[in-house]
Amino acid sequence: MSESGTGVETGRAAYLRIENLTKMFGSFTALKDVSLEVYEGEFVCFLGPSGCGKTTLLRCIAGLDIQTEGRVIQAGNDISTLPPAARDFGIVFQSYALFPNLTVYKNLAYGLENRRLKKQDIKKRVEELLELVGLVGQDQKYPAQLSGGQQQRVALARALATSPGLLLLDEPLSALDAKVRVYLRHEVRQLQRRLGVTTIMVTHDQEEALTMADRIVVMDQGIIGQVGTPIEIYGAPSTPFVADFVGTMNFLPGVVLGPRRVGLGHIELDCAAGLDGLDQGTEVTVCIRPEDFVVQDTGRDVGNAARARVDDLEFLGAFYRATLAVEETDDLSVTADFAPGIVNDRDIREGADLMVVFPDDRIRVFANR
Repeated sequence: MSESGTGVETGRAAYLRIENLTKMFGSFTALKDVSLEVYEGEFVCFLGPSGCGKTTLLRCIAGLDIQTEGRVIQAGNDISTLPPAARDFGIVFQSYALFPNLTVYKNLAYGLENRRLKKQDIKKRVEELLELVGLVGQDQKYPAQLSGGQQQRVALARALATSPGLLLLDEPLSALDAKVRVYLRHEVRQLQRRLGVTTIMVTHDQEEALTMADRIVVMDQGIIGQVGTPIEIYGAPSTPFVADFVGTMNFLPGVVLGPRRVGLGHIELDCAAGLDGLDQGTEVTVCIRPEDFVVQDTGRDVGNAARARVDDLEFLGAFYRATLAVEETDDLSVTADFAPGIVNDRDIREGADLMVVFPDDRIRVFANR
């Protein structure tokens, strides 16, 4: 089990180890003392907003950018100063980077020809790759004759042609339309599992990371904010930044009332997670996701419950998003998501009064800095 925030996993040797990596561009620090371990066969996503350092970290692993300080170790070998051609990886870019004047066959054969393989071995390998990515019969077409999704499949097959130990994906799906992107992310994940190739993908799309990764590395301003499984990252964010960036979150001003209790205005809430030694009276931020609210029957005495008024109700297809004004909290406003069945059964509408429960095991609390 990984230790969230460190990327350290006990009892297992790392295939790729990044040690105290710093990368400077002039006076700008793109990466600050980054350390991470990636294990053989893992699918790891570097997730974060533009400018957070995720692509720079990928390029340092590939040798396309050389780190200012620190080391990159792959399969026990220090590759920190090796040129890209001497490193064992395949890479796929957002822009596909196919040779436009070469056929699909020639694009796939390019790296194999550089390794001086026999023609019959190259032909056999290209046929295997075409079957692997579902492009049998497309080998004599040029990139311009293919759809975006097909071009990305060719780029993926080319990256896998030499059977690299590490596959690097730099936002490979972001240029595709939504339906193709959803389909291809499933295909890429299934292919990765089938081949067992250690894979690192850079993305700014949280849904992409949550659905594809074994572990997610959330990056913020050149540092790692948290490392964990998708469930850990979403359900137990370790910083306000992670809580805000991954999914939708309510951030509410509160105060510590005791070892496991916080106050929101005149409401007292139990917190199952505890408050990490925060002193009574400490001002904190109380976090809860919109889908975690529970509608309770009025008149029942339930812990962590509060009366609220529905100020706005928006239909979003799979669910309704409500804006609630919570009583006894100095007019705090929260966002809550309800399934259509709940909305219909409870007759939830604008102006209606509800009793909502803040489940104690879904509340996260962060000290204000």
